[in-house]
Amino acid sequence: MGRLDGRVALVTGASRGIGAAIARAFGREGARVAVNYHRSEAKAAAVVAAIEAAGSKALAVQADVADGPAVRAMVERAVAGLGPIDVLVNNAGIADATPLDQMSEDVWDRLIATNLRSVFLCTRAVLPAMLARGRGKIISVTSQLGQKGMPNHTHYAAAKAGVIGFTRALAREVGPRGIHVNAIAPGPIETDLMGPITDEFRREKSAIFALRRLGLPEEVAPTAVFLASDDSSYYAGQTLCPNGGDIMA
Repeated sequence: MGRLDGRVALVTGASRGIGAAIARAFGREGARVAVNYHRSEAKAAAVVAAIEAAGSKALAVQADVADGPAVRAMVERAVAGLGPIDVLVNNAGIADATPLDQMSEDVWDRLIATNLRSVFLCTRAVLPAMLARGRGKIISVTSQLGQKGMPNHTHYAAAKAGVIGFTRALAREVGPRGIHVNAIAPGPIETDLMGPITDEFRREKSAIFALRRLGLPEEVAPTAVFLASDDSSYYAGQTLCPNGGDIMA
């Protein structure tokens, strides 16, 4: 038996990186998984195929998660194809390095929309049905930069800090009604989101971590499985940090 047998999960930004690793891990644990993607249809199909090869059911659902009507349609397709959503993972995100004095409003707005507005839109879309059933898991992927900040990433840090605040507030709001709301704040993980990783960057970053290396998407996914499972039944409003010892709280 898998830890997520009989559950339906929607994972946003699941065609690659951390989202893909979480979707595949959920499938291995028995969940039926809606694999959201924006443009990477072929990569989403590959994640679906991997989940089905593991013996579970999956469905690719396209949507720009910063767009309200698109999010509502995505959730409707996921429910029609797989059943009521038990677990939402807000993972979709983008990154951009821009000094604040050179940052346009469009750059700021686009990143905030993708990394923070999407969390609101997707959560709002699944929450009524969870509340009606009196159960559900909402997991949002934030970042250690939302905890400590980083030069040239004010918009990214602001969005990710917003996700942490959103998580804490919503946990207090809906926890009494059976909904568990938590977050994951990974450290630097070797994904496309980080862009090309030079040996120099890897050495500089690794030198400050207790584990002396960057992480892999597959090392974040088990935290999501834990939060999605019954094992996390007494967790609410928490931010778990698979970050190799970058931040020790």
